[in-house]
Amino acid sequence: MECSLAQLESAINFWRARLPARGPEGVLAPELSALATLYGRMIYERRACLDTAALDSYPRGLIEAALTQQ
Repeated sequence: MECSLAQLESAINFWRARLPARGPEGVLAPELSALATLYGRMIYERRACLDTAALDSYPRGLIEAALTQQ
């Protein structure tokens, strides 16, 4: 499955609504950290989309769960 930058942003917002940052430092939940890392990599590499089949199962599952539940 291809995941666009907009879809990844949508997945991040999905998980952010369910798992807000905690503490005075605003620590991200592991789910958000995993997706934020992908987002940063896409921005750095100037990619418009990524192939989720090439991802580890954890971030791939997070994206798939978010996109199917929206």
